[in-house]
Amino acid sequence: MKTSTSLLEPRPGILEITPYKGGKSKLNGHDKVIRLASNESALGPSPKAIMAFEEHKDELKRYPDGDAIDLRHALAKLHGLDPNNIVCGAGSDELLQLLARAYAGPGDEVVYSRHGFLVYELAARSVGARPVSAPEKEFTADVDSLLSKVTNKTRIVFLANPNNPTGSYIPREELFRLWRGLPQNVLLVLDAAYAEFVLPEDYDPGIELVRSTNNVIMTRTFSKIYGLASLRLGWCYGSEKVIDIINRLRGPFNVTGSALAAGLEAIKDQDHISSALRHNTKWMTRLTKECDAMGIEVLPSVCNFALIRLGQNTSKDSKALDGYLCSKGIITRNVDNYHLPNCLRISVGLDYEMKTLLLELKKFMA
Repeated sequence: MKTSTSLLEPRPGILEITPYKGGKSKLNGHDKVIRLASNESALGPSPKAIMAFEEHKDELKRYPDGDAIDLRHALAKLHGLDPNNIVCGAGSDELLQLLARAYAGPGDEVVYSRHGFLVYELAARSVGARPVSAPEKEFTADVDSLLSKVTNKTRIVFLANPNNPTGSYIPREELFRLWRGLPQNVLLVLDAAYAEFVLPEDYDPGIELVRSTNNVIMTRTFSKIYGLASLRLGWCYGSEKVIDIINRLRGPFNVTGSALAAGLEAIKDQDHISSALRHNTKWMTRLTKECDAMGIEVLPSVCNFALIRLGQNTSKDSKALDGYLCSKGIITRNVDNYHLPNCLRISVGLDYEMKTLLLELKKFMA
């Protein structure tokens, strides 16, 4: 049989992608682990959402509602939005990828902050666009820096607000200043995955800006405070024109029926969300206070995770701490791939998980 060198090649940029790797879920030698690596909800989903998921088993043979009508109307009612300007997706990740497909391509540029979510770079490269990162100030996105990277080739600016993995945010005034500095042919994508955790009153997830503009879209998720990460459910809110484009690109049944059913009940149970927020506030406060007493720097965070940094007030290093915690059955997240050396990201867990974490941190730092 005659053989030849394959001429089959992927599109430009694909081979430059480093596949995304989520946080660990298992550790050798440990039957049960404490998972504090992926910013999942400590309390998990609402019992009402779980019940809706279980009851949906009788509908598995049916295609789901391709327009997510009930869920979109519930989201619109909760946030005071027009349901026609909402699209649901298989996690906000799918929506971010669709936006890259819709508005960027070979020869274009996509701008994001230096320590921004890794998916922004992946989305840019997947469509052949060039990813451009802008330096941050004090681990926070800097408007002037972002604007300085915008050229006539820029098509999208991605901004995680608040940001993962730093936990920082920019206030409403800075958000509007960023938009005012952008050309009207540049799409500003506001990734507000952690919006429900933010307490400062000067924060805006993007709703105000979307309402008053045509080139801004806000993405949200059910993976964080709603505790439905495994079901892959997200949504976005944008202008009529941008929403129309996404609907043309997305799959006809891109959200599963189980996710739609659970998401709808999760929205209705805001008491559960309030409990999750109180739990998060309690442990973020305690974690910050006790780490500070140990000599571990905790960067200011408005999310359900803390970015800790070693080496400033101690000779200990993050890799040694990561290894030590793993030996104790505790998984956190090394963030070297976010250009954050000697740092670990730690998600808020249940009470016993956080108490165990603090005990082991004290032992390590002793």
